[in-house]
Parts: sequence; structure tokens; C-alpha cells
Amino acid sequence: MLVKAVELLLTAEIFNKYDALSEDDIPKEIRKILYSNGGIKRPLVIKESTVRNYAGYNEKELKKLPFVDVNAFNKQIKLTSFEIAARWMAKNGIEFIKRNPVLAYYFENYDSLNISYEDARKHIQPKHSDAEWLKGVIEELSRDEATAEMLSLVRIFSPEEIDDDVSDVVLEDYQVKEIRKIEIAMEEREWLRNVGLKEIGKLLFIGPPGTGKTTTARSLSKKLFLPLVEVKLSMITSQFLGETSKNIEKVFEIAKRLSPCILFIDEFDYVAKTRTSDEHAAVKRAVNTLLKSIDEINLVEDGVLLIAATNHPSLLDAAVWRRFDKIVEFPEPSESVRKRIFEISLSKIPGDYDIGRLVRETDGFTGSEVKLIVREAVLSALLEGRKNLTMDDLLKAVEDVKERLKLKNSY
Repeated sequence: MLVKAVELLLTAEIFNKYDALSEDDIPKEIRKILYSNGGIKRPLVIKESTVRNYAGYNEKELKKLPFVDVNAFNKQIKLTSFEIAARWMAKNGIEFIKRNPVLAYYFENYDSLNISYEDARKHIQPKHSDAEWLKGVIEELSRDEATAEMLSLVRIFSPEEIDDDVSDVVLEDYQVKEIRKIEIAMEEREWLRNVGLKEIGKLLFIGPPGTGKTTTARSLSKKLFLPLVEVKLSMITSQFLGETSKNIEKVFEIAKRLSPCILFIDEFDYVAKTRTSDEHAAVKRAVNTLLKSIDEINLVEDGVLLIAATNHPSLLDAAVWRRFDKIVEFPEPSESVRKRIFEISLSKIPGDYDIGRLVRETDGFTGSEVKLIVREAVLSALLEGRKNLTMDDLLKAVEDVKERLKLKNSY
């Protein structure tokens, strides 16, 4: 407890002293208890409640430290001697220093400790991964009436709120490769800007429903620690067609304000459809606004990764396709992918089953349909008071899903 309490006090003191340090230098677990009104502002003040939230609070033990003062009146805790506290920390908390960039920034000058500020930075998630930071930005955006109305039509997720983990998303090798390229582009934004490569980070996901387009976009949010702005074009297409262009512009404006982030546009074909000569002029304006907005945003300059998704790529014309630097296909999953989905979905469920046969029985199934099989089998077993799955449970679920698909396709 004492080491963490001193770490907290020193972090506040050093952060207050050095303007070169930013919120991104404060470890996430400390940063999250220091947020006030959506941000972290100097000077940081540490109170009993702050210490309690981070380290647990034992006033008697804390008062034994000769360099700590506990103010009984305002509940504020301060260091009475920064130098003595620093020497104490160097002796008792070297591992805390190594993973705390604020402390590493100061202790890097202690030659005997072998501390690296850059190494410490590698262990820290950026502030935009925090739900508290995102909440503060959204509150600020809400103060503008037009933007506030637009916020009700989009879904904004903090990476912390995303359940989809990229390690649980089963992708083909070429899909994994494209995702890795984006990771590298995020890491090397400054270099890409310097060499003039700016038109990077506009992906178009194409494929039938249930093949993982949305899940992949969400899992990227979690993997890259980026907020996710998710919008369905049908939601922002106003019955008053003239408003649609304004809505599109506002969505891209929100994404830039939340930068760095992922802007995920689903149902992309809803507005960006093949244009015809007799098309309504307002629809043409909406399409042109969408194309112009795509042209004016990029990952390198704006920190916005644009991902559009469509189940109907044939509805998109050449002008739309040209806007994306990469098209990523999401076809119905191969046998190897279905096998991996079954393995992951069944990994925590006790039972005896033949995954190879399940793969053969589900030829043509999407990933979401494979997961539906497992869900239906589990619920059927629970209905009978069982938590162990049998092969019969799964095969029956396969047939149930097949019947469901026949029913869907009959309409």
C-alpha cells in the first residue's frame, strides 16, 4: 500500500513540475482516478479519497513516512520533502518507476537505476482509450445543439466498452495481414506524414451478413485503443433529403473531434449507390457530400481510420470504390475458419463432440450462424437441466438453424 501511495504522490508532484509531460504519460490506473470534468488539469491535488481509490488508505501507516503530511482539515495529502520521497521510492519501488512514465521521466537522471522513459511509455495505454476521456469529449460536443442532435444518431464506444477481442475474431490470413498494416500505419503516422503518404486508412469491408465485418471493426477499436464511432447510413438519411448532406458532414466532423478514432460506416450502399441520370438532385448532393467527406479525411493527417461496410458491393459505383485504398473481402468462412470458430465458441463449454463433423455439416454457414448453433445447443441443454453438451445437442441445433435459414430465404 505504501509504495503505491508514494507512487501516486510523486506522480502528481512530478506531473505538476514538468509541462513536457502529458496525460498520456500517467499510467491508466492512476489516470482514471484523477479525471475531473472529463480531463486532467494541473495542478493535481491528492486527497485521502484519491489514495484510497488507488492504493487503499491506512492513515496510521502513511503518517509513519517522514516526508508525508496528511491535512486533517481539507483531507489533502502532500509531500513535505520531494527529494527524500524520491530517494525512498528509488529504494523501495523500482518496479513501479519502470512502468510509470511520469516517474521514469524524473528518475531517468538517476544513473544507478538504469531507468528509461521511452521503455516506460511502451507499457502505457493512451488517454483516448479511457471511457472517462471519451465521456468528457462527448459532453463538450453536446454543448453544440446541432452536434448534440447528431450524437443521438450515432453510437460511440470507448475501447473499454468493446466486448469483441481481436484474438477471438477468426480471420483469413489476408485479412489479418491488412489489419496488421493498419496497426503499423497507426504507429508510424509521423513518418508517413513526413514522406508524403497520406491517403492511408480507408478500408471497405464487403461480404454477406454475418461474416464478421462489424465484429472486426469493433475488435480493432479494442486492439488499437481507439474510440469507435459507429453509424448506419440509414439512420442519418433524413426524410428531408436536404438534411442528409448536413448529417453526413456532421458525422465526419464528430470523428475528427474524437481523433484518434475509428469511424465505422455500416450499410454504406444506402446512400453511396450507383447514380443514375434521373436520380433525385438531393440524393446526388448527399452522395457527393459523402465522397467529398471521404476525400477530406485520412488516418495520417486526421487520426481517423475510416471503415465502411456493405453487404451489397454491386450497388457502389466506380467513384465510390476509388476512395478506398483497400478492399477487404469477408466471404462465407472456409472450413478452417469454421473449425476455429467452433473451437473458440466451445472452448469453455464441457461436453463431448466431433468438431470435424460439425464443420462438414455447416458448409455455407456464416460465422454468426456457427455461433448461433452453439448458443441454441447450450440453451436447449440448460432447458433440460444440463450444462454438458452432447453431439446430439449440436447436430439438432445445426438442423434448427438450417430450418431457420430456409424460412428466411422463403420470403
